[in-house]
Amino acid sequence: MSELRRDPVVGYWTIISTERSRRPIEFHLSQPPAESECPFCEGREAETTPEVFAIRKKNAPDAKGWDVRVILSKMPVLSKSKVPDSYGQGLYDLMEGVGCHEVIIECPEHKHDLDELPSEQIERVVKTYIARINEMEKDPLFNYALLFKNHGLIFGSANDIVRHSRSQLIATPITPKRVKEELIAARNYYERHDRCVFCDMLRQEMKEGARVVAQNEHFYAFCPFAARHPFEVWILPKKHNADFGKTALEDIPDFALILKECLGRIRGLLNDPPFNFVLHTAPFRHKKKPGYWKTIDEDYHWYIQIMPRLTHDAGFEWGTGIYINPTPPEDASVLLREAEWKG
Repeated sequence: MSELRRDPVVGYWTIISTERSRRPIEFHLSQPPAESECPFCEGREAETTPEVFAIRKKNAPDAKGWDVRVILSKMPVLSKSKVPDSYGQGLYDLMEGVGCHEVIIECPEHKHDLDELPSEQIERVVKTYIARINEMEKDPLFNYALLFKNHGLIFGSANDIVRHSRSQLIATPITPKRVKEELIAARNYYERHDRCVFCDMLRQEMKEGARVVAQNEHFYAFCPFAARHPFEVWILPKKHNADFGKTALEDIPDFALILKECLGRIRGLLNDPPFNFVLHTAPFRHKKKPGYWKTIDEDYHWYIQIMPRLTHDAGFEWGTGIYINPTPPEDASVLLREAEWKG
C-alpha cells in the first residue's frame, strides 16, 4: 500500500508508492548520443570565455597547467552589467536581470563524472566552490548564490552535447522563493524548539540508521525520509554550520570523500544516471535592515541534495506539488550501500 510522508523541514508531502516499486535495473537509461568536440579540456582554453579563477600548477591565465578552472558562462542566465533597477508595471514587479553565472570546470582531462576523479582533485574542486561563493558574497548586489550540477541531462541539439565534468554557480540579486520557504521553516522550528531542525533530523537518522548511505568523521549521507526522487541522497555536516562557505579546511577531505562515495554508488547501482545536485546554504547577510535573518546561524544547516533523474513529473506532480517516489528510501539506502563502486 502506498504511503504519504511529510518532510519535517518545509512540510511538503511525498507519496511513497510501493505498488510502483522498481528494481535498479529498470531505471537504466539508454546511452546518450555521441559528444561534440569539448572546449573545456586542457589546451583549448582559447575556446572559452576568459577564466575568472583557477587553481594552477604553473603558467599564466587562459593557458595550460590548471587543475580547476572557472569561467563565465557563454550563455548566462544573469549577467552583471549595472545596479538592478526594480520597478512596477501595474501589478507586476520587474527587475533588471543582474547577477553572475560561472562555470566550474572540475578537471583538465575529459572526464564525465566527478566521482571518477581522485579525492585530492575533488578537494580542489570543493575549495574552488568555497572560494567562488565567498567571492560573490563580497558583492552587495548579490543576495544568494546557487551551486548546482546537471549531470547527463541533455539540453539543446545533439551537436551541442559536451559531458566534461563541470558545475555551475549563479548569484542572484534576490533570495529565491524556494530558498526562503526553507529558511522560514527552519526559523519557525527553531523558535518552537530552540534547536536546528536539520540537527534533529541528523540525530534521528544517525540513531535509527535505517536510511544511511555513507558516513565519516565529519559528514553523514542518507536517503531522506520523504524523498521526492528515487535514490535521492542528502549529505550534511555533522557539526552545525549554516554557511557552506565557512566549511573548515580540515573538513574538506572528508566532504570530498563522502561526495565521491555517494556519486560513485549512484553511478554503480544505476548505470550512470542523469542527476542534479544542489547546494542548500544560507543567503548572504549584507546588513540591510534590523532582524534580517537574525537567527540563521543557529537555525539553518547547509547540505547537498543529490537527485537522480529517473522519473518524469506529470500532471499530478505539477498540479499538487506532491511527488510520487516508487522506491522507498529505506530500500534505496540498502541498495546504495551494497552497490559496487570504485573507491
